[in-house]
Amino acid sequence: MSDISSTRQVRLLRRSPSYWRITFDHPPLNIFGPETIPQLNEVITALEADDKLKVVVFDSAVDGFFLTHYDFLAKPEDTTNLPPGPTGLAQLPDMLVRLSRAPVVSIASIRGRATGVGSELALASDMRFASREKAILSQWEVGAGLVPGGGPMARLPRLIGRGRALEVLLSADDIRGDVAELYGYVNRALPDSELDEFVDALAGRIASFDKQAITETKHLVDIASLPSDAEIAPEWEACMASIARPAAQASLKTLMERGFHKPGDVENRLGYHLGHLGSRPL
Repeated sequence: MSDISSTRQVRLLRRSPSYWRITFDHPPLNIFGPETIPQLNEVITALEADDKLKVVVFDSAVDGFFLTHYDFLAKPEDTTNLPPGPTGLAQLPDMLVRLSRAPVVSIASIRGRATGVGSELALASDMRFASREKAILSQWEVGAGLVPGGGPMARLPRLIGRGRALEVLLSADDIRGDVAELYGYVNRALPDSELDEFVDALAGRIASFDKQAITETKHLVDIASLPSDAEIAPEWEACMASIARPAAQASLKTLMERGFHKPGDVENRLGYHLGHLGSRPL
């Protein structure tokens, strides 16, 4: 029997004891904020502890948005006052590190925008599959005078190479599904009509295999490929410091005035609008 537990923004569906789906459901934009952190942590803690679970799939219930940027309308202290997670890292990077190392296979099924935190969660997952027509990945932060904080500088070069990682990070532009596949940002970009069936079939196939063989194989790949915590920690520190700088505050103010954090063109075409921050409103 499938079991659904609702935790407001993060929903857990147990398709079987060995296969779970984790769905982000925070309309209209799936913005990630301090109130989302304990909800996601509950899920990460559960998947770490379940000895029958073999595979989890992350997806979205919000049309056009997989998971987007952090909530800049929230009080800063609601984030900075959170205690460190079990790894000793701040809670967001802590959860992403734990997801990568969990004895469970994680798959991001990306339909819509995976911007900022959404991209970082996808990068922390073991595999990423995207809708060719509807997926947009983005590390948007540099375009607004910010430094990304969830580990993309440590993860992206290992995944797509130094040059392409710098292109993604420093252009702060939107990367659509076909280019993401070409770069290796995602495993595959599939026609949107085929994405769900493909991911479900792959997850079900992996869930049918032996847990110990899955766990030991993943662990050995982790040794060869994952960044250390010492590489992740400075990113969060640099991100927090960058938010307070005048350049970032000015950019965020301009974005807010033009419609950031609201349904509409700025959120739909964030990369485009970041490239026009110094111009008149469009």
